[in-house]
Amino acid sequence: MYPLMTINLPHLKQNVRVLRDLCASHHIEITAVTKVFGADPKIAKVLTDGGIRILCDSRTANLKRLEGLSAEKWLIRPPMLSEVPDLVRYADASLNSEISVIRAINEEAGRQGRRHKIILMADLGDIREGYVDYDELVAVSREVEKLPHVDMYGVGVNLTCFSFIQYDTEKLNELVSIRKRVAAATGHEIPVISGGNSAAIYLMMHNGIPEGVNTLRLGESVLFGKERAKYTFLPGTYHDVFMLECEIVELKYKPSLPWGTVGVDSYGRRPEFVDRGPHRLKAICALGKQDFDLETTTPVDPRIYLLGSSSDHLMVDVTDSERQYHVGDKILLRLGYFSTMRAFTSRYVTKQYIEIPSEKE
Repeated sequence: MYPLMTINLPHLKQNVRVLRDLCASHHIEITAVTKVFGADPKIAKVLTDGGIRILCDSRTANLKRLEGLSAEKWLIRPPMLSEVPDLVRYADASLNSEISVIRAINEEAGRQGRRHKIILMADLGDIREGYVDYDELVAVSREVEKLPHVDMYGVGVNLTCFSFIQYDTEKLNELVSIRKRVAAATGHEIPVISGGNSAAIYLMMHNGIPEGVNTLRLGESVLFGKERAKYTFLPGTYHDVFMLECEIVELKYKPSLPWGTVGVDSYGRRPEFVDRGPHRLKAICALGKQDFDLETTTPVDPRIYLLGSSSDHLMVDVTDSERQYHVGDKILLRLGYFSTMRAFTSRYVTKQYIEIPSEKE
């Protein structure tokens, strides 16, 4: 049973409602990101039941899991040529930055008797995906318009995920301008301006998103109630949708500092340790880097310290806790974005759902 992750669906339902209403008040539609939880259909259904009409993921294997849900599905990582058949089969739209891939999508859509929607990405400074030459983007949109089995659907941008360049009104105005140029080049309106991710929430709340931007790709804000520009929690949201319990397998008094010659870790870095004294009560839990991310995890007990982890050991200092821990006891952890993603990926972490009560209850 352990490590055991609990997924609080009622709290997620509340987060969906809060974010949906917040975005709607600014004329923004949510495109909900499902990659954090591996596109688990049970969780995704809470999103669609909450009024979200578009789901998106970075992997076609995850979009396949969403096949039974009534929602438009987007692939939000530029498609691999090798996955184009599955892309056309399981996704309605995709974010693109290579004309050779778009041509392949068009050919495959023709073979499958389907249509596929194309969103062209502009790089506005984060130097991840997208066209830096906006004239090239416009030229590509003209070619997309001529292809018989794809539709020129929108333009988009992604910031803060690689270089951590922040969203601002000037950058999004540039995206709106690009959309106008694409509309002129193709001879019709372009329905979608996908203006970014949860790091754009702060700008939206301060009325900084220009008119025309009509959707945001949101994962962290919906799932964890957190906007990513200032890393603050949003009013009315829950922050405990994803929790993890791990079991103590060793509990001993040990010094806070190791002894001997210190080498480098697996990444070539030399670890550093805080001297909290020679006599500290330390717990080892059956949990490791394969199952969670230490840096985006917070213990619920505020008086314990997560010291570090190896592939399958978590070291915790419990000396100052008001609780008396024993071998076999469980330590409760609140998971953040990357920790949740890793826990869902790990087949060693048991998943348990807190269900939404029925209306009769």
